[in-house]
Amino acid sequence: MSQRVAVTGGSGKLGRAVVSHLLESGWEVHNLDLVPSAACDHTRVDLTEYGQVVEALTSIDDRYSGLDAVVHLAAIPGPGVAPNAATFANNVVSTYNVFAAARLAGVRNVVWASSETVLGLPFDTPPPYIPIDEEYAGRPETSYSLGKLVDETMAEQFCRWDPALKIIGLRFSNVMEVSDYARFPFDAEPASRKWNLWSYIDARDGAQAVRLALEYEFAGYDKFTIANADTCVTVPNASLVEEFYPGVPLKGAFGPHETLLSIDKARRLLGFAPQHSWRDA
Repeated sequence: MSQRVAVTGGSGKLGRAVVSHLLESGWEVHNLDLVPSAACDHTRVDLTEYGQVVEALTSIDDRYSGLDAVVHLAAIPGPGVAPNAATFANNVVSTYNVFAAARLAGVRNVVWASSETVLGLPFDTPPPYIPIDEEYAGRPETSYSLGKLVDETMAEQFCRWDPALKIIGLRFSNVMEVSDYARFPFDAEPASRKWNLWSYIDARDGAQAVRLALEYEFAGYDKFTIANADTCVTVPNASLVEEFYPGVPLKGAFGPHETLLSIDKARRLLGFAPQHSWRDA
């Protein structure tokens, strides 16, 4: 019997890939979004309205009754897309509503999109070390990123309140689709991509990470950086670090084109293994 999952923001760039991948993996998928999509059942839900979210995670008339899991991707997708206060209010309230409604509905398996920005992007202040991982405290530099760090704090506390609850935050890097690879590599202007250490995530590999997080047998809160295994340039990492981040300590060894947003934790605990690269496109 397939498991039933609601995906908020299933019509977005990452959401479309997640919906498709979960359907292919045997999940029964329902898209909760303001914008419709044709891939699966769609219900228009305003996630800033708690009552709507409670209904959506409990029962929608002839669509479904009860859910096994929730994937929360819906959000204003980055800084500058809307005014700062509007971004913070929309994203944080929506995430609170999803976490609280899931707990009320008895849904114990929640995966949601945090962000690489929590790590300190755009790194105008250099990172504490390279490659960077999940081990240092969040360093938000925008209202968008501050909201994501608040989301992570809420997730931790919701799991403290309910030890049976699982909430996994995936700190996605900059999401790319195949059509975006026409702009790769960024060799002519590597400075334009230093803000996230030349990282990216293919939407299809982001979808893989979501499925693995849903399948991860775990109770409590945890967070994972999700990026592709390579960088978005052909310039060697050693040259990039020397030019743009001289003096930053090197925490470990890295290959010439290996991601500098460490995905070791996701590999080790989730079994995450990126399959797609701009180099293959």
